[in-house]
Amino acid sequence: MDTIKKIVVGIVKEAKDNRVSMLPDAVAQVVKLGAAVWIETGAGEGAFAHDDLYAKQGAEPRSRADVMRNADILLSIHPLNETEIAQMKAGAVYVSSFQPFANDQILKVLSAARLTALSLDMIPRITAAQSMDVLSSMASIAGYKAAVVAAAHLPRYFPMLTTAAGSIQPARVLVLGAGVAGLQAIATAKRLGAVVEAFDTRLAVRQEVESLGARFVEVPGARDDKTAGGYAVEQTEEYKQRQRQMIQERATKSDVIITTALLRGKRAPLLHIKDGPGVRDEPQTALGEGVMDFASIRDAGSSATEWWIMEADRVNGDPLEAVEKSIRFMKGLLQ
Repeated sequence: MDTIKKIVVGIVKEAKDNRVSMLPDAVAQVVKLGAAVWIETGAGEGAFAHDDLYAKQGAEPRSRADVMRNADILLSIHPLNETEIAQMKAGAVYVSSFQPFANDQILKVLSAARLTALSLDMIPRITAAQSMDVLSSMASIAGYKAAVVAAAHLPRYFPMLTTAAGSIQPARVLVLGAGVAGLQAIATAKRLGAVVEAFDTRLAVRQEVESLGARFVEVPGARDDKTAGGYAVEQTEEYKQRQRQMIQERATKSDVIITTALLRGKRAPLLHIKDGPGVRDEPQTALGEGVMDFASIRDAGSSATEWWIMEADRVNGDPLEAVEKSIRFMKGLLQ
């Protein structure tokens, strides 16, 4: 009698990221379905999920090469490089966030390796697919973390305080982009006691921003965005000029700037900050998605502004955040 070979689900260790695509609890669910789970040795260490915890749930720790070459279904948060993809088993299913709009070569690489690819970032952001929307779950955590990290790094209080020595004014926070990440950043900054302003080209989010206690900064003349699936849309040059001027005024008065604006399939818009003779151009990206210029330190009585940059690696490298992000990512996979 022929033995039926189990489907092998493979989990690889992420490069420069403490997250893991599947935690031990989820492994137990997959094993109950009759599949074998192979995990690269040490893949979950950054999220406090050690190899023995995976083994207790039925997973087999293996080398990276073994996992890649034998997995029928391979899971990763970030895509493997071209060389590693070429080593994968032909006909396998590869689940990751390939971002084909930003990387137009990835489809050719996957096709050449004869793989079936499922890109999690391409799942429609609609009600029916909400439980699988890993972008929103990652963005929510990023927005929360942005405000918390800003409060930890800013050399002054976030809330207004009244002391025997006098009153301390609250920090001023400007959030650019009021999507999932932006709204979570607004809510967290408000809970920490800051005065919050928020800007977004989508006028439909005004009510949400104001319901969280923030002031909505409106630039008139924005293009309609109702068919953009929740993303911002490209605006006219005339609008962009008015936008830069207004954001410039707000930004130079802010203690913290959290930038979350994204355009689907295009590079994120640039934040232009001019203070004195210098100009600072940084991409407006969600924390964890790129380099983020998210806080300024003002010297009292001076027009100079010193900017400091929070690198994405310092955020995804946070083990405490890696656990929650891994849980959210994993739940999206299992839907």
